[in-house]
Amino acid sequence: MEGQLSNDDPAQPTATSPWAHKYRGATVEDLDPPPALSCKPTDTISYALMNAYERDYTHLTVVSEDTRALLGYLNIPRLKQLLKDRTVEDTEHVEKAMQKFQRRGNVYKVITMDTPLEELEAFFNGGADGKGPQSFAVVTDGSRRFVLGVATKSDLEEFVKRRPA
Repeated sequence: MEGQLSNDDPAQPTATSPWAHKYRGATVEDLDPPPALSCKPTDTISYALMNAYERDYTHLTVVSEDTRALLGYLNIPRLKQLLKDRTVEDTEHVEKAMQKFQRRGNVYKVITMDTPLEELEAFFNGGADGKGPQSFAVVTDGSRRFVLGVATKSDLEEFVKRRPA
């Protein structure tokens, strides 16, 4: 039939995901996440807090002093509550307040600069190996050797707000 597109025609409109219009092929790199700010388990909590406040960060990664391997993270709002409840003191080491990554038996979703924002949103919403809603993602290189940054759910929301429709 003249004037109609066949199913084999690449110009034929196809069904798109609900995120396709919102992100239009953008990746984590398009969020322009700030460089990761890491601390060591032996740093004091006051030192970690000062660094987080200076940069307005809500999460700090904790890395090994020797290997720079990712050990866990500090959730600054949670840390403030621990200090308020006197569960920890600001003179104690970060290792007392950090949340450790459980490596044995767990498979973590690798988020890189090339991860599509659709996958990042799914991760934040608990899908795609998120194992429940997540508030942040550690952005690494593909081999997970280097922490490049931290992306938060609010970073993703801000990206959508500032992107032209």
